[in-house]
Amino acid sequence: MSEARRARAARRWPLSRIVGVAVLALLLFSVAVVVIGEIALVSAHDTRTALDTAFIALAIGLLLTVVILGLGLQATALGPLHNLAGQVRRVADGDFDHEVAVRGSREVANLAADVNTMRERILQELSATQSMNTVLQEHATELQRSNSELEQFAYIASHDLQEPLRKVASFSQLLQRRYAGQLDARADQYIEFAVDGAKRMQALINDLLSYSRVGRSAREPVLVSSDGALTQARANLADLIEETGATVETGHLPLVLGELPLLIAVFQNLLSNSLKFSGEKPPRIVITVRRDEPFWLFSFSDHGLGIDPEYAERIFVIFQRLQERTAFPGTGIGLSMTRKIIEYFGGRIWLDATYTDGARFLFTLPMPQETLTPDTDPDTDNPEDEDADG
Repeated sequence: MSEARRARAARRWPLSRIVGVAVLALLLFSVAVVVIGEIALVSAHDTRTALDTAFIALAIGLLLTVVILGLGLQATALGPLHNLAGQVRRVADGDFDHEVAVRGSREVANLAADVNTMRERILQELSATQSMNTVLQEHATELQRSNSELEQFAYIASHDLQEPLRKVASFSQLLQRRYAGQLDARADQYIEFAVDGAKRMQALINDLLSYSRVGRSAREPVLVSSDGALTQARANLADLIEETGATVETGHLPLVLGELPLLIAVFQNLLSNSLKFSGEKPPRIVITVRRDEPFWLFSFSDHGLGIDPEYAERIFVIFQRLQERTAFPGTGIGLSMTRKIIEYFGGRIWLDATYTDGARFLFTLPMPQETLTPDTDPDTDNPEDEDADG
């Protein structure tokens, strides 16, 4: 449609030609008046009357030319431009279906065609955006439905499944205590399998519930003491730390933005991992932190078995295990939940592939606004480009 308008506009005179023709007409008329005046002077006896007649004719011709030029400009430029401005305002007010069409000079017609092309492009983009919004709304509805189902599952898991599972575990343990040694070795083994399976199922359900709850809180992040979170995590693992003879070395840890129970879970999962995969020697865990504005960059290293760099991403996938369950107990959710919590806080976590004395995890947590250095550019620092302390 715009191409057809451009073709029609191409056949019209441009504004420069209209003005040029008017000026040419004025010059020709002036020459004609001069020539007629000269003839009148030669043939007339009264020179003054002839000059007056020539000048009056020249003035009238000039006036007529100006009037014609003004009317022409009004018809071919000013009027169409005013009309175009009105149609553009109509489109700008939201009437995108209104087709912009103006008759006038070639320049004005081309301008109208360009405006209409822009209107059609905006209309196409608006239609695409509306279609995308419809799809997003459908996805949001589906996501809301899925979340509702997840909440129902969490409720069932925390109530309906736990009770029968507790009974299975309790009666299996009762059988184990009462009939241990009274049956053959195979019967004792079967009972042990039942007790172990019930316990693992309980641990798995509890971990899944904890994993599903991360990020579902509507609470705003608050100032949390990393020192306090680490202290509580160490207290929760005090028996295991004492049993393995582990040492935990750390300095002062800063305040961060987050939630205390979730930050405790982060430290507890990382501590538990280091204690579990320490090898034969007593675990030694070193925790340090440094500024990497607008984040605190934490380093959590040990001197245990270590992790092959090729599994740097796999270890954060839920239920992924690098070792046999019989060798190292657990549900395979700990690091997945740790990443989910840290990303929920606005940070990130990764395995330091350059560390070879064991395993070292680096993670970032947002700094409180009041601890930021003035005029800090968050885009200038990349924690992956620098080694952490310790």
